Amino acid sequence: MPEPESGLVISYSYLWRNEYEAEKVEGLKNRPCAIILVVKNEDESKKVTVAPIAHTPPANPDLAIEIPAKVKSHLGLDSERSWIILDDFNEFSWPGYDLRTITGKPGSYDYGFLPPVFFKQIVSKILELRHKAKSITSRD
Repeated sequence: MPEPESGLVISYSYLWRNEYEAEKVEGLKNRPCAIILVVKNEDESKKVTVAPIAHTPPANPDLAIEIPAKVKSHLGLDSERSWIILDDFNEFSWPGYDLRTITGKPGSYDYGFLPPVFFKQIVSKILELRHKAKSITSRD
């Protein structure tokens, strides 16, 4: 099990906001998700916020960042276009019940780290969007 760190891409059963609003408790699909924030609690437990990575082009391109092909290759992801969605997040206590092993990589829960320069772009965009409605779904 990896230590949670900002910029790490994990395999996770992501629960989209619309699934949560439809009273689902499990994500319909395991997907790569980027850890955006890790908060260490007083009791040493950790709360993690993740953003989903999706193949479907975002309805509003201002609320996502496309992952460059070189970054996808570095992480071992497929070659299809993908976006990190910046207005729909899941938050959970690490390690949580919804971490998933990567298909074809038994015992592995992470793809590796986003390059620091790219991760900084993601964080800057999230901060830029902070006044717009965002959704954080608690999975605890």
